[in-house]
Amino acid sequence: MPASEVSAEAIAARLSAAGLATRVEEHVRHTAIEAEVPEQISAESWLEALEAVAEADRFGLLATSLDARTLWAVVRKAVPTTGDVGGPSHQR
Repeated sequence: MPASEVSAEAIAARLSAAGLATRVEEHVRHTAIEAEVPEQISAESWLEALEAVAEADRFGLLATSLDARTLWAVVRKAVPTTGDVGGPSHQR
């Protein structure tokens, strides 16, 4: 299993352990993890959630005017080191 996949799964598991419902979406170049943050969250759970997403390549919090909050994180997948990395138009 690639290191990026292990990292994304670990982040999702930590968010779940902090009491947040998580979603994981695989994309070509990254894995996205999202968690809905409840209106009432303990300081300990919030700290655990922030420590979990801090392990990602990028993270943030999306807050809407409807009091919905989504904590998100992105873990980049490894770029291939061999083969046709540049695509058909890449000149060597």
